[in-house]
Amino acid sequence: MSEHATAPILTGQPLEGLEQYSSVMDVFRASVKRFADKPAFTCMGQTMTYGDLDRLSKQFAAWLQHETSLEPGDRIAIQLPNVLQFPVAVFGALRAGLIVVNTNPLYTEREMAHQFKDSGAKAILILANMASKLDKVLDRTDIKYVLVTELGDMHAFPKRPLINAVVKYIKKMVPPYSLPTAIPFRGALHKGRSLSQRDVPREAEDIAALQYTGGTTGRAKGVMLSHRNLVANMLQSRAAIGPGLKDGAETIIAPLPVYHIYTFTVNCLFMMETGNHSILITNPRDLDGFVKELKGLPFTGFIGLNTLFNALCNREDFRQLDFSRLKLTISGGMALTKAAAQRWEEITGCPIAEGYGMTETSPVVTFNPIDAIQLGTIGKPVAGTSLKVIDGEGNDLPLGEPGELCVKGPQVMKGYWNLPDETANVLDAEGWVRTGDIAVLQEDGYVRIVDRKKDMINVSGFNVYPNEIEDVVTGHPDVAEAAAVGVPDENTGEAIKLFVVSRNQDLDADTLRDWCKKALTGYKVPKHVEFRDELPKTNVGKVLRRELRDDKGNTE
Repeated sequence: MSEHATAPILTGQPLEGLEQYSSVMDVFRASVKRFADKPAFTCMGQTMTYGDLDRLSKQFAAWLQHETSLEPGDRIAIQLPNVLQFPVAVFGALRAGLIVVNTNPLYTEREMAHQFKDSGAKAILILANMASKLDKVLDRTDIKYVLVTELGDMHAFPKRPLINAVVKYIKKMVPPYSLPTAIPFRGALHKGRSLSQRDVPREAEDIAALQYTGGTTGRAKGVMLSHRNLVANMLQSRAAIGPGLKDGAETIIAPLPVYHIYTFTVNCLFMMETGNHSILITNPRDLDGFVKELKGLPFTGFIGLNTLFNALCNREDFRQLDFSRLKLTISGGMALTKAAAQRWEEITGCPIAEGYGMTETSPVVTFNPIDAIQLGTIGKPVAGTSLKVIDGEGNDLPLGEPGELCVKGPQVMKGYWNLPDETANVLDAEGWVRTGDIAVLQEDGYVRIVDRKKDMINVSGFNVYPNEIEDVVTGHPDVAEAAAVGVPDENTGEAIKLFVVSRNQDLDADTLRDWCKKALTGYKVPKHVEFRDELPKTNVGKVLRRELRDDKGNTE
């Protein structure tokens, strides 16, 4: 933190150790050697050690090097949910010098076609469940090599064919597709056993991953994350989160999608660097199956976000679990409400440490110190990171004043793939990236996110931040979830519309407005209230305020 309380910049501690690694693979090689016998990933009851991960990723890299014409720097799309094939493919591709293009398995055909064409991907590994969509768009891409894997492919016999048969023939989750040149992923691994392999050296500034932004604000852009970006964020995560963890001894629940930058960095990279064990939850929306999987697991950490914490705390079977070993709960991806944080701690005995990041920053920017969590903030800048806030004209603002948050550090992206103008709009010559989030830098070194710049509501010239309203509303005992948006209004320019998921069917709009009036000034009290059975969310669980704004629903 800056020495002077009035200085406009907050700075984290110095970042140590970055120069000892040239690439993600330098970290990987050290970890798989040091933790060879330790469990790395478990999914659906199957565990893969670090030694297994080393061997299997090497086989995949050998296949890529001998059986394809792919060259270092070429892009490979990996379109998988949380399965063991994911880390094998990622580290195999990086060993071969390729650039990983993480792809959401739930993408539509249109979204797939855009991302594959935009990235210039020449190869893809896809789950059979989604292959029918690839079948329809393949001729619109540059993809030459298609690898298909089935859900149970990393399991041992006889569980492997049983899982695959149930998924395909009983649950009918694999629509028919025709990809005549597709290669089975297991076949590629088998072939790779007999082939020689050498890790391709990569420089720190070489691109390791193209991570596409969520697209919630328009067409998804490919964020260029270098090896240095990702290694820096691993080490920054260790410095911020690691003091409470023991290398090679933790079991961390990973329910959020591993293709998303949040879980990709925290579980696939940071937990790998520390030799810890990630439990990949393939379908966290199946809460019955999720909680059943948690039973009997001696988990010490949990990575989640607000909507998931809410959903689990509402379940009696979850509340009955053994939380005696749980010592770390991390929240990111969306704002954490005080109601959700307090309820989680009451039930589990473990406080939630909220952090903040974005795809463009690999993603971790700030984190709450485990021993000094300040609820309602996103913590302090991680090591090697500087923060400032600016006004609409780009002028630096003093501590304590809300403005657009800007970030500088070794985790900041190289830019957007093939979009120099878009890059220039958010990343300046000094290396500051504009986040689009409105924040307050506190004098004690902590940071509060007030809201998304684009989500801010203007009522009669007054700025209203949806997060503040949602935090108040979710404090009501009958409210499960809430989202506030701005809608056009003849008199005030914009008016506040509140969407609510209620636990009590008798809850009405006037009751909620009265509740708000106790904590919010008049212009912040919602004019419109609409009750919903559920709120629209991204695949990560972030509420889509844009979709709510565009919806012409009923109001009370």
